[in-house]
Amino acid sequence: MVKSTRHAKYELYYHIVFVPKYRRSYLAGKTKERLETIFAEICEDKGLELAESEVMSDHVHLFIGSPPKNAPSLIVNWVKGISARKYNQRYDDRVKWARSYYVGTAGSVSKGAIERYIAEQEGEDA
Repeated sequence: MVKSTRHAKYELYYHIVFVPKYRRSYLAGKTKERLETIFAEICEDKGLELAESEVMSDHVHLFIGSPPKNAPSLIVNWVKGISARKYNQRYDDRVKWARSYYVGTAGSVSKGAIERYIAEQEGEDA
């Protein structure tokens, strides 16, 4: 769904994948439920849309919608940093994330549609 700010219309979604440090398989049961809750809290606090989340035993998949003002790297830093901090403050067991991550964009418009739109804009400001 297309959203808007004062000056922009956007539909930006990021598929984010990251793993716990040392790729240990401990993100199950209560840990999984706690992390899903924390990810939802972070997205709500930061004005992001958590479209989908899946915490697997050894990695995390998040599908997050964001306004254009937020860089993908900033979103990843928020999610990983704040989730580890909140989890470790609230619970006795610890969560640490590896430094690396994957982020990919997802949208509903093809490259050809964008090229046509740009070509159509020529001359409209004149």
